Amino acid sequence: MSNQFGVPEITPAEVNEKREAGENFLLVDVREAHELTMANLGDGVILMPLSQLAAHRLDAVPETVSADKDAEIVVFCHHGARSAQVAAFLRGSGWTNVINMQGGIHMWASTVSSDVGVY
Repeated sequence: MSNQFGVPEITPAEVNEKREAGENFLLVDVREAHELTMANLGDGVILMPLSQLAAHRLDAVPETVSADKDAEIVVFCHHGARSAQVAAFLRGSGWTNVINMQGGIHMWASTVSSDVGVY
């Protein structure tokens, strides 16, 4: 754990391996919608912007995330700070298996594939 919120972390390479293996988990992007045009991980990612969570709290959690509080959820953002905050919020709100993607999409671009975009 190398984030200020003390939530467990997973590397982008490990997340990529899970995706390629077809493992069942939710991949949640907490960046803002305009950031998707600069870098994104493609289909299957759930957008849950931090600004919406801050404004609407649990009402901003999409049904795909709220449906199963025991589902494995990997949260990411640009560099990993916002997602760590959201992961801590979800864990504190009853979700049991939330993990932060270390280094965010920026680290993904530098360690997995630069095709996702960099900003």
